[in-house]
Amino acid sequence: MASIDNLLVSLFVDEIVGGLIVTIPPGHVGCIYSIFSGVLQNVWYPGMHIKIPIIHRVKLFNAQLIEYTIAKDVSLKDNKEIMGDEIINAVTADNKFVAVEATVLIKLDTERLPEIWQNIGENFVSKVVRPVTRSRIRKVLTNHTLAKSLSTDRSTIEDEVRQELRDSLSPHGLFVDDFYLSSLTPLDGNPIEATNLKAESLEADLPKTADEIRSHRTISQPESTQQ
Repeated sequence: MASIDNLLVSLFVDEIVGGLIVTIPPGHVGCIYSIFSGVLQNVWYPGMHIKIPIIHRVKLFNAQLIEYTIAKDVSLKDNKEIMGDEIINAVTADNKFVAVEATVLIKLDTERLPEIWQNIGENFVSKVVRPVTRSRIRKVLTNHTLAKSLSTDRSTIEDEVRQELRDSLSPHGLFVDDFYLSSLTPLDGNPIEATNLKAESLEADLPKTADEIRSHRTISQPESTQQ
């Protein structure tokens, strides 16, 4: 399972000639932090670049398309910044509970990386991607009945969630390339009991009634992080 290291790759890049020259590998970009000016606005693309030793620190970001996987084998217990989520429980228009597994293909807007690093910081997944994804999936499913969600409305649900995610994540510097439903599993009774989810990280997030799920639509806003 991909971790946050697939998105925010490293605080260290190859340095030669006493730290004067750094190399950015293919598929990545670099952001520069100055101890005097903070996060600089220029972005370094693959190749060799000259920096000021001691004064500048370079952070690598993954510029490739990344999978954000929502599945039963994902665990947030040890790493809340993992690029994925545990099963999401939602309620349909006819008040039926379903367990959702899905995949989101996302990519960072490289031109906005200095803004992202400055304003959101390194906990990008837990602050923005995960709460927004949970909220948008739950919102869309409240507009479809269970029977149609499992049959004729499946592709429509994918289209609606994809657009919701694009509208919600784009302002934060994330481009959503696609969204796929892996499975929708009907649940009986309390969704937490039915799926036997034990992760402590979900206890506060997962609503226990249909009304609570319906009201659980607010997109969490990212906290500003000073570098």
